[in-house]
Amino acid sequence: MNVIEELLLRIKQKGLRRTLGALGKRYIFAHRKLLWMERDLVTPIAPNKLRPCEGLRRVDITEENANAFSKYFGDRVQTMAELAAEGHTGHMYLDQDDHTVGFVWASARDYYDRHFYRCTFPVQPGEYFQFGAEITRHYFGSSLTVDAQVALWQVMAARGFKKVVDICDSANIQALKMHMRLGYQEQGRITHVYDLFGHWRFTRQTRYSESRLAALRKPERPVVSAAARA
Repeated sequence: MNVIEELLLRIKQKGLRRTLGALGKRYIFAHRKLLWMERDLVTPIAPNKLRPCEGLRRVDITEENANAFSKYFGDRVQTMAELAAEGHTGHMYLDQDDHTVGFVWASARDYYDRHFYRCTFPVQPGEYFQFGAEITRHYFGSSLTVDAQVALWQVMAARGFKKVVDICDSANIQALKMHMRLGYQEQGRITHVYDLFGHWRFTRQTRYSESRLAALRKPERPVVSAAARA
């Protein structure tokens, strides 16, 4: 398929406006707003109705076992090996055939993301930076995302860490909702990432005071008194 055919197919699938918007962000200008979130490592998460995961096992990611990503995350094998070589803590979850179906990473020091955002995310004493959490589509709606994070919190807490911090793209509504369900709080700061002509990248930090996520919170159900029910 040549470039023109691929472009026409994309227009047919996503529409002209979305296609032009995506091309503009890729080749002309893009602006990402990354909200900083934080959470302590001991407060229990709220009850949920996610379907349980069974038959998976957790394994520490190393340079030697990164090939387990080949089936579902084939484009990440080299990246996973590099992150392990850099000394970051990574957990992957393997199915019964020893294929990775989910993973999550933690950095105990300032993290330079050279694979995606190409900028540095600093951490303070007592906290670690969590990144790269992902699961395969088959496990969407399952407890794997929660289980993987809780397991990592426990491991890092045992090493003396008190807090986890991470960033979430303000355009990723589902990820923001997941953070809220897991008890994360806004830090009130944003890392802005700018891409110009697909080549130059700039970042800057801003702060805010009013919640950016209030509109995403589910409204509390009103309490109905016994007199009202009678």
